[in-house]
Amino acid sequence: MTPLEIIANFFNLGSVFLANRNNVHTWWTGIVGTILYGVMFYEVKLYADVILQAFFLVTNVYGWWAWAYGGKDHDELPITRIHWPQLMLFTAAAILITVGHGYLLYRLTDANFPFVDSIVLVFSIIAQFLLMKRKLENWLFWILVDAVACPLYAAKELYLTAAIYFLFLALAVSGLLNWLKLWRAAQIESVEGG
Repeated sequence: MTPLEIIANFFNLGSVFLANRNNVHTWWTGIVGTILYGVMFYEVKLYADVILQAFFLVTNVYGWWAWAYGGKDHDELPITRIHWPQLMLFTAAAILITVGHGYLLYRLTDANFPFVDSIVLVFSIIAQFLLMKRKLENWLFWILVDAVACPLYAAKELYLTAAIYFLFLALAVSGLLNWLKLWRAAQIESVEGG
C-alpha cells in the first residue's frame, strides 16, 4: 500500500459516495481520483485501467457540465431510465468488445489478466456514459464492474484498492436503490403536477 493508492482511493470513494447521493460534486472529486488512479495502474501494468482513467478524466469534465446544465432548459439533468432494447444492445456490444480488447491485450502487451482487465474497462465505459446521462441503469453496470474489479486488484496486491472496490460495490447497490426511489418520486411528482 502506497501513499498514492491511499490518496487515490480517498478521492474515488468520495466521488462514488457523492454519485450515490446524486450530488454534482461527484465530478470534481472524480477528476482528482482519476488522475491518481491512472498513475497507480500504470505502475502495476494494468494498461486497460490506465486507458479507462484517461476516459474517466474526459467524462468527469463532461459529466460535471451535463449534470449542472444538461437539462431541457439548460438546468439540472433529471434521473431517467434507458429502454430495455438499448440496455440489451449495450450489454451485447460490451461483451463483444471485451473479448476483442482482451485478445489484443493478451497478444500485444505484457498485461496481467487481460480479459478480466478488459471487462473492467469496457463495462466501466458504458456505466460512466450512463452516469453522465443520469440514467438509473448505470448502477447495474457499476455493480458488475466492482464485483469483477475486487478480485482483480487483490490479485495484483492492491489490497486497499480491492477493499475500496468492495465498498464501491456496496455503494453501487445502494445507489441503484436510492436513484430508483428518486426516479419514482419524480415520476409521481410529474403525474401530480401535470
